[in-house]
Amino acid sequence: MATMKFLCDTKRCIECNGCVTACKNENDSALEWGIQRRRVVTIRDGEPGEASISVACMHCSDAPCMAVCPANCFYKTDDGIVLHDKDTCIGCGYCLYACPFGAPQFPKKGAFGSRGKMDKCTFCAGGPEENFSDAERQKYGSNRLAEGKLPMCAELCATKALLAGDAEVVSNIFRERVVYRGADNGAWK
Repeated sequence: MATMKFLCDTKRCIECNGCVTACKNENDSALEWGIQRRRVVTIRDGEPGEASISVACMHCSDAPCMAVCPANCFYKTDDGIVLHDKDTCIGCGYCLYACPFGAPQFPKKGAFGSRGKMDKCTFCAGGPEENFSDAERQKYGSNRLAEGKLPMCAELCATKALLAGDAEVVSNIFRERVVYRGADNGAWK
């Protein structure tokens, strides 16, 4: 079974926020106000060496959110995707502080965050509910993986900076890009 991963190529990301919009549109029924499962972060904005990166849950091999959750609401699928059971979540926020990517989030009822059930990127894999059920769509959003598709954020990345899928395939694509960039012609691939 493949291990699914995200990888963002900072040399290709143009900070268009297409991935953010694609995620929001694909999972709109599941997202409460203030939840943004994916965001684009720019480092050294306006300075030499500026880089942008699309960030969401990275579905870690040894996920810190899983390690600190007292309710054991996080679980890993056979293909390495870290999912969250909203029915089990007690809203303690430990996962929020443990995650280096800021993936778990509380919904916002106003200008400030409030407690409640956590939400996070699902890699467009739905949740613990029955595949393609109304309950799954309302709580967790789209289940594109069950349809044999990749997450919408990666599918709609205009520059193909955001890669998603089998970790080995994603790594090989990125490795080829890095080797090609080192070529004498300085081509962009």
